[in-house]
Amino acid sequence: MELINKLYSSIQKHSFNTAFCINDINYSYTEFNDLVCKIRLAIQKNINNEEQIVGLFAHDDIYTYASIIAAWLENKGYVAINPLFPENRNVEILESVGCSTLLNSRNETLPIKNLKLVNTAKINFKPKTLVPKPCNKDGIAYIIFTSGSTGKPKGVPISFKNISAFAEELHHDNYFNLNENDRCLQMFELTFDMSVVSYLLPLLYGASIYTIPKGKIKYMHVYSLLEKYKLTVLITVPSIINYLKPYFAEINAPQVKVSCFAGGKLFDDVANAWNKCIPNAQIINYYGPTETTIYCGYYLYTPPHKRKNKNNIISIGKTFKNTGYLIIDGNENIVPDGTVGELAITGEQVTPGYWQDEIKNKEAFFVKTVNGRTKRYYKSGDLCYKDHEGDYMYVGRNDFQVKIQGYRIELGEIEYYIKKIITDHNFVVLDINNDSGNNELYLIIESKEFNTEALQEFLKSKLPNYMIPTQIKFTNTIPHNINGKIDRKQLRNTVKK
Repeated sequence: MELINKLYSSIQKHSFNTAFCINDINYSYTEFNDLVCKIRLAIQKNINNEEQIVGLFAHDDIYTYASIIAAWLENKGYVAINPLFPENRNVEILESVGCSTLLNSRNETLPIKNLKLVNTAKINFKPKTLVPKPCNKDGIAYIIFTSGSTGKPKGVPISFKNISAFAEELHHDNYFNLNENDRCLQMFELTFDMSVVSYLLPLLYGASIYTIPKGKIKYMHVYSLLEKYKLTVLITVPSIINYLKPYFAEINAPQVKVSCFAGGKLFDDVANAWNKCIPNAQIINYYGPTETTIYCGYYLYTPPHKRKNKNNIISIGKTFKNTGYLIIDGNENIVPDGTVGELAITGEQVTPGYWQDEIKNKEAFFVKTVNGRTKRYYKSGDLCYKDHEGDYMYVGRNDFQVKIQGYRIELGEIEYYIKKIITDHNFVVLDINNDSGNNELYLIIESKEFNTEALQEFLKSKLPNYMIPTQIKFTNTIPHNINGKIDRKQLRNTVKK
């Protein structure tokens, strides 16, 4: 496939450039290529051709990134698991995919019967040139597991066809326009789909990638990398600049040429203030659920008299060329322009479907004929409308799915585990904007105050940190509306007072 061949050629071509800077250590493309070749040899020795998806313990090290590229060049996909997440969650993910092999740069493994560990930091093969294996465009490039309302994570497989369509769109994006002189930020966990664009696009153009080590305060480390290495391309979630607001007066980064956002609402006033810190940059507000391969549309942030926002939320703009949007009602009928409805998405970037979950697939995907053409659509759960100029405006969510630190979370999954401990009281989990303008998870319990240490310890054993409520509040009564449902709006207003 062209994407894989282009990736391979770029790594060969830019041999003397810095590929990665990790913990202030530079790794050239030559060093990176040698590691990729060694891991490919280990894959050939230890993994048969029928095993199409490998497990990957996602550390912030050069071996982990080399493992991803090695797997792709061997026509295999990966599912990344975070070593800091609860063991039982990681086991459940690998078992659901049926992974027989775990690539890891360290010695830790997981209690899965017959799981083979390949320590990528201890491979003794001498590197040798290996051309890419023929790529199956319908094969899986990676699987991202997102939060599920039943307590079980949902697997979103992305095919090589999907990721190739995505890369092709950004290749033609004159505003992104990467080259071998760029210095690019990679701030995301490899279990989050925005990590893919943060390493793939720079590697395709011979640019340098600067990562944030685990355990560091992300927004402070972004600030540090920006100052120290004069980064030129910033791919972030909006919450990062919310946290950086107190430092805006100290930030002057005229070398930044593009600042990309996705994974949350980009507020107009914050973007305007941020624009003054990066005066020569094009700010791009990308949009795209995990199911549509990272980004599927974008809006270019323009001078104040031209830019669009709704309730201070910047427009999500228009679709990529290979993507189509519909705004639909609850019966999947198209609503008129200017009317709020659910955003449905079609195109080459849409996932083949949730991993082994036909019930969810029937709920989330549908086929519709529009203008004589029959296409498959994904229901995003995002409420939007199309304005008179053809731009799409984001309004909110139609369910209880929220984004925290860029991660998509089903509040129902958190409540699923809380119910195992809190059995005698009503409670609700809410996302509430804090003073920094970022979403924060609150657990509201209808009870007199009691000690919650046991609950918090239990949640730590079951959920990633970003899914654990950071605020626990007690109330005499949880308000309900006339339909008998929890009045989340009133509860939010009460909590924020």
